[in-house]
Amino acid sequence: MMEEIQADRSASGQPLNATLVPLMTETEGLNQNGGAFPPSSTLAFVDAAASPAVVAAAEALHAGRRCREHGSPRTGHGSRECSGERDLGGVSAPCGIMKDGSKQKQVRKKTVSFSTMPNDRKINSTAACMAFMMEGCEMKKVRSNSRMYNRYFLLDPDMRWLRWEPSKKDSEKAKLEIKSIKEVRLGKKTPVLRSNGLSDQFPEECAFSIIYGDNYESLDLVASTADIVNTWVMGLRYLVSYGRHTVDVIEPSQASLRTSWISSLFEAADMEKKGHIDLPKATQIIRGLNPGMKASQIQLKFKELQKVRDQHGEEITTDVFTEAYCELCTRPEIFFLLVQFSSNKEYLDCKDLMLFVEVEQGMEGVTEEMCMEIIHKYEPSAEGKERGYLSIDGFTHYLLSSECHIFDPQHKFVCQDMTQPLSHYYINASRNASLLEDHFWGSSDLNGYIRALKMGCRSVEVVVWDGPDNEPHIYVGNSVTSQLAFCKVLDVINQYAFESSEYPLILCLVTHCSIRQQKVMVQHIKKILGDKLYMNPPDPREHYLPSPEKLKRKILLKGKQLPPSHPDSEGDVTDEDEGMEMSRRFGTDERDQLNGMSCKKLRLCKELSNLVTLCKSVQFRDFEVSKRCQKYWEMCSFNEVDANRFANESPEDFVCFNKRFLSRVYPSPMRIDASNMNPQDFWKCGCQIVAMNYQTPGLMMDLNLGWFRQNGNCGYVLRPAIMREEVSYFSANARDSLPGVSAQLLHIKLISGQNLPKPKGSAAKGDVVEPYVYVEIHGIPADCAEQRTKTVSQNGDNPVFEESFEFQINLPELAVLRFVVLDDDYIGDEFIGQYTIPFECLQPGYRHVPLQSLTGEFLANTTLFVHIAITNRRGGGKAHKRGLSVRKGRKAREYTSTKTTGIKAVDEVFRASTQPLREATDLRENVQNAMVSFKELCGLTPAANMKQCILTVSTWLMNSERTLQVMVDLDEDYPAMEARGPVPELLRKVLTAYDTVSPAPASSLICSLSVTGSCPVSMLL
Repeated sequence: MMEEIQADRSASGQPLNATLVPLMTETEGLNQNGGAFPPSSTLAFVDAAASPAVVAAAEALHAGRRCREHGSPRTGHGSRECSGERDLGGVSAPCGIMKDGSKQKQVRKKTVSFSTMPNDRKINSTAACMAFMMEGCEMKKVRSNSRMYNRYFLLDPDMRWLRWEPSKKDSEKAKLEIKSIKEVRLGKKTPVLRSNGLSDQFPEECAFSIIYGDNYESLDLVASTADIVNTWVMGLRYLVSYGRHTVDVIEPSQASLRTSWISSLFEAADMEKKGHIDLPKATQIIRGLNPGMKASQIQLKFKELQKVRDQHGEEITTDVFTEAYCELCTRPEIFFLLVQFSSNKEYLDCKDLMLFVEVEQGMEGVTEEMCMEIIHKYEPSAEGKERGYLSIDGFTHYLLSSECHIFDPQHKFVCQDMTQPLSHYYINASRNASLLEDHFWGSSDLNGYIRALKMGCRSVEVVVWDGPDNEPHIYVGNSVTSQLAFCKVLDVINQYAFESSEYPLILCLVTHCSIRQQKVMVQHIKKILGDKLYMNPPDPREHYLPSPEKLKRKILLKGKQLPPSHPDSEGDVTDEDEGMEMSRRFGTDERDQLNGMSCKKLRLCKELSNLVTLCKSVQFRDFEVSKRCQKYWEMCSFNEVDANRFANESPEDFVCFNKRFLSRVYPSPMRIDASNMNPQDFWKCGCQIVAMNYQTPGLMMDLNLGWFRQNGNCGYVLRPAIMREEVSYFSANARDSLPGVSAQLLHIKLISGQNLPKPKGSAAKGDVVEPYVYVEIHGIPADCAEQRTKTVSQNGDNPVFEESFEFQINLPELAVLRFVVLDDDYIGDEFIGQYTIPFECLQPGYRHVPLQSLTGEFLANTTLFVHIAITNRRGGGKAHKRGLSVRKGRKAREYTSTKTTGIKAVDEVFRASTQPLREATDLRENVQNAMVSFKELCGLTPAANMKQCILTVSTWLMNSERTLQVMVDLDEDYPAMEARGPVPELLRKVLTAYDTVSPAPASSLICSLSVTGSCPVSMLL
């Protein structure tokens, strides 16, 4: 038997004098009905001098099999079966490299999962990856002719060869030497996997490629689940990296670093040095480190591990505590990311972290000092801080911190130009802020105004009626809502007007009072608001309103105004459309008649009229009349029905109107339930003030609140330039790319969720959650789109989605991204949480998305983990659910067109500029296409950046077994690269494509890269 083993080792290139250590394992197969076949003993041999990772993997494999002897088959609730596995003619591949002596092959059932279900195999270390790969699993091997073949892939116990079977090839040919692997690519990133015949047959997350040999050939594989792919990619990348070093230079592993830290936690809790702690205390420690984790989940894991060790009771030993912590608190998707950026270890050192934050997170100006600060801030172990290592726990804490929030921290403060005219901004507005419920039955409360002002409202509505004792009161029409004294409302406004923002507050007065009580209103306004009230008359020499910067800490009154030349102390004005509609809706016509007022006319005293300066309300007639006659300080109010009609019938005129004048859109009085209109319908036309019912949560309110976060939540957002410039053409109903605006592609990979709660008031019993996520884009019609993930069955603690989406954004400045998490239920899908963010506020890279409840509160420790990338548009097409590497269908180029103005001189200038504009478009498109080709040759997606591409090329060069000489020129903004001497064909194509993107300058610096030499990555980055 030993001679056969030595012969096999000799054929594989392994030295015969290596000492072999036998490791007895039990392999257990499962038949198709879930029953267990009789176990058969198998000998696996491991070099005694092997690296710690090899020994650890072998031990993990052995331990996993021993663990399964005491556990139930892995077909229970929550496990992920390898779909697509089949009995290959009644014969299946062996579990190990050594075949059973009886030649009786067994049907395999492989399960690998990144979830925390008790019966799942948990991948939370490289050793676990190795163990899984040595046991093997079935995958599809894709050939260049687009045909796929089921093969059983496994890693040799000595971790030097990757084998697959059955195969028509000789067994010695159906293998790949690990040291020949140059790169492991995740996704469809080779020509074979991107071919039209295969691209749509399997998801991006289930494919990966192994690039090997000096000719950079590819072994393209498809697995049944993303979990299996991640396990193979993680393990192979570790082996490729580990193979470039000797055991002597490998630094101490993170495992021992982590184990020491966990042991110190246990020892601190074991004050009496008994060697165990009670179950509640052990649970409390883990919950203290991971607040979102359920106590029941932790205790279940403890009991499971105790059962495996034949332990009972409430006493938790150090080994049970350590293993439970590692299994519960290791997020495999983050561990996979850590291994990807850590070349040969299970932690990040300062240089690894620097590479991650620069290349993947898109940060600029990163220094080693900054990375050391991150390590000291987030690494939990004292040893890790001292040695400059960021363990998986520290890396997880860092990714969950505000530094890796999806929201760009620059936008948490006022970051936009606030010196533009007031009409150039969207203004956060509320309607009927006093109401806490609907318009008819809802009660009025001063807290409604406080809430709106604290949430950033810069326009609040005050509907004033005659009240008892000659005191004006505020309420909604003739409904049964309670009433508030006008003076008390002013007190609240005066106190909270500038608590959340210093920029001007517009107080919209809707007056239904008699002259007598109007004069009381004037007294209250002057006395309470005092110097905060803006009283300067408009300057007729100006053409635009003052800027928010000039109007800081000022309150502007919006209302009706008598003509300046009006001689009397009172006069008639046309009632606002809004006031009339409210009166008609609530049946107040008769009472108005009793007050001597007409539905169409309002008696106004001059004292109240004089308080209105920059926001004079006028009735809208048509766009042509406004263009000729309307003054810049006059503004119009539109019912949402009329505003929608103008937006659909005259979108260009509406946009032009809003370049100079303020417009306010208010909900139809038919919305007695206080429901909200879609603010995007009017923002796209440039309407500045869209009044929202703040008491009503939901999609529309989410859009409004999310939108106004982008400028420090100050209540003002600068409109897109295309809506502000005098000479510009924009249609609100555009359904394609816009002239003069560079469209962008948004790439979103939804990776996982954390601690998703059961929806409040759910009709379904129990705590089981089956989540799925909608990803929505709101904006102009050309940008509106949505996609959804699959449902993750019965897992709200850490569901893994692993799905990618791509959206084309034609007007990025007006686009809003919204994540919505729902519970899939046969009765009706219920809301779990949402997060809404403007496109301009997105941070690229790996980010966490905090979720909010229906009423806007952030859910504790509840997040989504995503990857965000933004690139320039390539071709047309709507949003599609597909892999990030799929090439979009190309279409004819769109050139900037011009419209005649009727002025000969102006038309001739623009006509002469047409050809240079076409040439500029061609140049831009050619560069973009060259960039895409370069990225694809590097095996990266269009969402990749140049740093990632250069890093990939430098890795290829350093991994080469022969010396390759490449000229690297660092004199210009972009480094130039040119091969000196023979290079592989793929590398030659890559360098040619790079030369197309960045022409090489004259002078040069020569770097010689070989298997023994290296070129600092920083030189290329």
